[in-house]
Amino acid sequence: MTTIADVAKAAGVSISTVSYVMSGKRTISVKTQERVARAIEELDFRPHAGARSLASQASHVIGLQAPLRAGVDVQVVMQIVAGVVSEARKQEYDILLLASDDASGLERADRSSSVDAFLVMDVESDDTRLATIAALGAPAVLIGLPAGAEDLTCVDFDFQAAGALAVERLVERGHRRIALVGSPPEVVTRHTSYADRLARGFTEACAAFGVEGSIHPSPSGADAARLLDEVLDHDSSISGLFVHNEGALPHVADRLRARAVGAPAAAAIDLIALCPPEVAHAVGGLTEVIDLPAEEIGAAATRVLEALLAGEPTERVNLLAPRLVTSKLAVDEA
Repeated sequence: MTTIADVAKAAGVSISTVSYVMSGKRTISVKTQERVARAIEELDFRPHAGARSLASQASHVIGLQAPLRAGVDVQVVMQIVAGVVSEARKQEYDILLLASDDASGLERADRSSSVDAFLVMDVESDDTRLATIAALGAPAVLIGLPAGAEDLTCVDFDFQAAGALAVERLVERGHRRIALVGSPPEVVTRHTSYADRLARGFTEACAAFGVEGSIHPSPSGADAARLLDEVLDHDSSISGLFVHNEGALPHVADRLRARAVGAPAAAAIDLIALCPPEVAHAVGGLTEVIDLPAEEIGAAATRVLEALLAGEPTERVNLLAPRLVTSKLAVDEA
């Protein structure tokens, strides 16, 4: 069965351009229209039920697939969603929340022509939804950066760069043995894109700086303190910690302070966190914080999607660069 992705490839254009040519919602050059029309004819492409054949069929609704899988931090997910909603309303788009975690929900929404475009969250490194997303009749943007998505548009925070930045800062502070306390095991096992990329950046930076680093998936909640004890008891030479797990962070910080009582070596351990600023403000004892701008991730993805809908050129991969910020409580305690 011929798909819109096949037409786009044959015409040498993006999937969104084919969609615009068929819908008439955006101005496309005559030469490009002719290439698309020729590809449609040669491939005998028949869009489902004539959906999007008329500009008047535009729903002005964006479909947002935001599955709440095990191990995800709901607070961060909701901040990303808030960024999407806020930016979408500026352009008078409504949001249809798709709670499914597979391709079926995207296909149903696409067949019904109920949305003009899609945003897809909780992307895995080898995401099984990619083929379906590429074949959708509407533009789509992934909030994540999976492998094999060369024909899809992706927006996310640069987790790989954040992992490298944390290592760089700990090395600058004199540490030669560091550890990453990372996402919950179920997130790591699913190879969620951000967890894989953060680990890659951390590992590659450790090798580049010639320091020893280890990675420890951590449960959220109080069990994170038990994990920290296991890590530090196993290797007392660890003097720098990097935490990316919002649910684990306060428990790790509390346990680190408790271990430091009467133990000079534990008191010398530096703690860097990757988290939203408001999470950092509620946690004491942080050496430095790498800002995770959750709302801006959602807003940036929505802006890129709006550009696709407008027929404007966009980069295929759009990553927000990490930046160091200072925890308010860290300043207060200094």
